[in-house]
Amino acid sequence: MELNALIESIPAKLWIGGHAVDAENGATFAVNDPATGKPIAQVADASPGDAKKAMDAAAGAQKSWARTPARERSEILRAAFEKITERAEDIAALMTAEMGKALAESKAEVKYGAEFFRWFAEEAVRIEGRYTPAPAGNGRILVGKVPVGPVLAITPWNFPLAMGTRKIGPALAAGCTIIVKPASETPLTMLFLAQLLSEVGLPEGVLSVLTTSKSSAVSAPILEDPRLRKLTFTGSTGVGRKLIEQSAGGLLRTSMELGGNAPFIVFDDADIDAAVDGAMLAKMRNGGEACTAANRFHVANSVKEEFTSKLVARMQEMKLGPGIDPDTKLGPLINADQLDTVQELVDDAVQAGAKVALGGRPAGGDGYFYPATVLTDVPSNARILKEEVFGPVAPIVGFDTEEEGIDAANDTEFGLASYIYTKGLDRALRVADALNSGIVGVNRGVVSDPAAPFGGVKASGFGREGGTEGIDEYLETKYIALT
Repeated sequence: MELNALIESIPAKLWIGGHAVDAENGATFAVNDPATGKPIAQVADASPGDAKKAMDAAAGAQKSWARTPARERSEILRAAFEKITERAEDIAALMTAEMGKALAESKAEVKYGAEFFRWFAEEAVRIEGRYTPAPAGNGRILVGKVPVGPVLAITPWNFPLAMGTRKIGPALAAGCTIIVKPASETPLTMLFLAQLLSEVGLPEGVLSVLTTSKSSAVSAPILEDPRLRKLTFTGSTGVGRKLIEQSAGGLLRTSMELGGNAPFIVFDDADIDAAVDGAMLAKMRNGGEACTAANRFHVANSVKEEFTSKLVARMQEMKLGPGIDPDTKLGPLINADQLDTVQELVDDAVQAGAKVALGGRPAGGDGYFYPATVLTDVPSNARILKEEVFGPVAPIVGFDTEEEGIDAANDTEFGLASYIYTKGLDRALRVADALNSGIVGVNRGVVSDPAAPFGGVKASGFGREGGTEGIDEYLETKYIALT
């Protein structure tokens, strides 16, 4: 479908109880194209009253959805996977329009995001329990898993489809109803997904989507509602902390996938060409706007010059431009605030003594374009080594010993992903064990996989999404004592 027609086909309405409905107060807000900074659509701006309606719908549908046979839930998810695959071109274009990423990146996200529905369609029919005799001989122990109940999912702007399917998939598979509040920057993809789920037979009330420019005000009445039983959030650590505080009153089950500051460690025995290939994937996936993106490069001093020169050569090839252009390799950042944040971190590093090997300044003109950037000789006190840059900037620092490399990698409050490049299996396993992160990539630059548990430690949050572990976040354990 032609892009403008596709955007116009998405009503400027909320999705509540299986229907597109107007916001209570009739308000709307603009969705902007990051490549131009100009509006491409208006969507409904939900109010606290709309939030209550969504909660009513989720609570009203919870009992019947939990009782729906697992096979039926599975088949709906499988049908949704096939529908997303069928509409992949449309979804990719829509994501690029509202988020800015290169079209090839959007197509990759559609494939990745759809896989969560296929994976959890399979997990829905494999929710297991156990039956054992009591050791004392006085009865039997029956253990089962039941849906936790209605869920609130708050998703970020950087992966408009996949961060939704990664939460919706396991919730539906487990038998939970769910309310999704997408980021205000990228609401169109989630509204489109809600329509597709309705088309494949998802019952009314099981999924609601609240688009809003007033996130805190709309989330608050849902979080305060005693019928809500789980909160799942992907976003910044600061917002995550506030949401955890808000969830404490209701003793909600929570899953928090928060900020990252991933180290990319290149040891002296690494295949440097392979390490550069991996660095391009780990750094430049999604234009660097990913929580798993390599945030800082710790390179053995003996190979640092070779690695740096080859990385600069590869980064120079990243054609900057509007994401919708098929030749574009690097699209714009999401908005002006993010552009300012990236530049602020680069400026701080340079003022502290770092050298700019490539890039280092905004491209200028319309939109929020920032070129591929490489910084060398970055001092340890530079903020960019401590904070998440969320942009196409690669700061490089050297180290001498394995212990120094590990200590530098762990010198952060975050602990989501880490990357290692080495030819030695012993070293790979030893270092992986020593790194304080929930995910470790060994000689590979992409670690995300729907079949693997995704999540971090320390300030990167808790809980896991994906894998066999992902559905457990939406299930409670019930013990039945039998005589």
